[in-house]
Amino acid sequence: MTDEVASDSSILILAPEGRDSTVLRALLVEGGISADIDRGGGRLLDAIVNGTHSGAVITEEALTRVGLSALRDAVEQQPPWSDFPFVVLARRAQRSRGDLQHVEQALNVTVLERPLHPTSLVSAVRSAIRGRVRQRLAAKHLQDLEEARAQLRALADSLETKVRDRTRDLASANDRLTAEIAERERAEARLLQAQKMEAIGQLTGGIAHDFNNLLTAVIGSIDLLLRRTTDERQARLARNALQAAERGANLTAQMLAFSRRQQLSPTPLEINEIISTMSDLLARSLGPRINLQTQLEPQLWAAMADRTQLEMMILNLAINARDAMPSGGSLRITTVNLSAPPADLNTDLSPGEYVGISVQDTGVGMSAAVMAKAFEPFFTTKEPGKGTGLGLSQLYGFARQSGGTATIESREGAGTTVTIYLPRTIARPASESKGAEEERRHKTARILLVDDDDDVRTAAAAMIEELGYSVRAFARGAEALESLSREKFDLLITDVVMPGMNGFEVAKRARQLGMGPVLLATGYVDVHEFGEQLDTAWVIRKPFRMAELASRIRAALSSEPTEASVVDIAEARANRGDK
Repeated sequence: MTDEVASDSSILILAPEGRDSTVLRALLVEGGISADIDRGGGRLLDAIVNGTHSGAVITEEALTRVGLSALRDAVEQQPPWSDFPFVVLARRAQRSRGDLQHVEQALNVTVLERPLHPTSLVSAVRSAIRGRVRQRLAAKHLQDLEEARAQLRALADSLETKVRDRTRDLASANDRLTAEIAERERAEARLLQAQKMEAIGQLTGGIAHDFNNLLTAVIGSIDLLLRRTTDERQARLARNALQAAERGANLTAQMLAFSRRQQLSPTPLEINEIISTMSDLLARSLGPRINLQTQLEPQLWAAMADRTQLEMMILNLAINARDAMPSGGSLRITTVNLSAPPADLNTDLSPGEYVGISVQDTGVGMSAAVMAKAFEPFFTTKEPGKGTGLGLSQLYGFARQSGGTATIESREGAGTTVTIYLPRTIARPASESKGAEEERRHKTARILLVDDDDDVRTAAAAMIEELGYSVRAFARGAEALESLSREKFDLLITDVVMPGMNGFEVAKRARQLGMGPVLLATGYVDVHEFGEQLDTAWVIRKPFRMAELASRIRAALSSEPTEASVVDIAEARANRGDK
């Protein structure tokens, strides 16, 4: 019907004398009502018949001009559902004489006495519009009902149509079932991947502590040897040993990364600044045959991640791309703002805003079978001795642990694009500029060292003494606390995982005895248990070099950690029964 198409909610105004029509329209518009002026009455008659407006405001003078007879004829031509509403503005004298009695009997009229308040006019018109909306809804419902009846009659008349419709419905249901089965298979594959990662994470967690303790003793001893020897031949052999030990430490770190059990230090990052700073390093790593390009979003948001790990991920992706382009090519790094996760990542990413970092090469690409396994640990297409198969799985673990994810798009012969998604943060990245005044050294400081591993304790104590500090070393926390009750120390360095009293408990009791700053040394920090609650500024990870140990000691002696960084966590873990 015509009114379905022309569902105009505006009001017609018919007021031929003076400025009445203009004033009335202004009042209605101010009240949020659309209004059109009808100068001669023709539009009003057409609106009544065709339902193009939701009502009319008309003065008694306009009634005389249009004529009650013409209005009655138009009303009789209305659709069955329609009862066109009028708001008639009349003088009180005319109303009292009953001049509008015939109008009220013939039409759907609301009479307002003039002079009238604008609020009364707006209220009456809104009431008329609401009534008109209800008429249209009723008409639509009647039409829908009639259409439904027609459909039922058509279905009843044709059994073949019913069978065809049922078959179509069954086919649609079968398609949905097939899609649900496919989605379930994908979910099971993701669960299997997660279980594999968890199993490997448990394995790496079991060996990481002892392995890193061993490497701490090795690296520390070599560091000391390098500082004390003047024989270049011995120094060269020591450097070779140190390089091998650090490769072992990197391997452990990679395993912890892809199993998402490494201790990250997420901070607000300017990704564009990181990529620009790395451009020279990337260019040197790629070589002269590969053209490095960047396409960076000028207004890129800040992202929350561990800067060191992100830099390592970007460098590893560039090296992988270089290996995929033995004859040369192009590498493009792109950044982009994402106001919502891509549709195909809704199950992997929580709703929110993200920063995307894409590394795209023009290399040999991957087959579908290889791409499906690319993020699996220890999977590699490189020849033996050329890779561990931990790079992309480490990238995936880092992205997931950072609150994001990573994806791969590739085709054989058409290159590969790896994209990292990191959550946006509104926090401002911290300035890396250092103050002009350098931190003074605390060479007179006395340090209390606790570690149950004899080799680690010996190496760490020697490194501390080499740095010029006085150190007392103990294998058990109880022995260290007994010494602390008699002597004063400026810093406590304690291992975390120890038999009997662990590092958190030692730190808590030491603080009760007046101990100042505390450094927690650990070879394996399980973020699922306490890492997310721990202030990483007060953790030194094994194996550590002498330079890192010196930096951490200086920082600890220059500022006091909050008790929440060590003591509160110790209490929380004790309340849970953790050791």
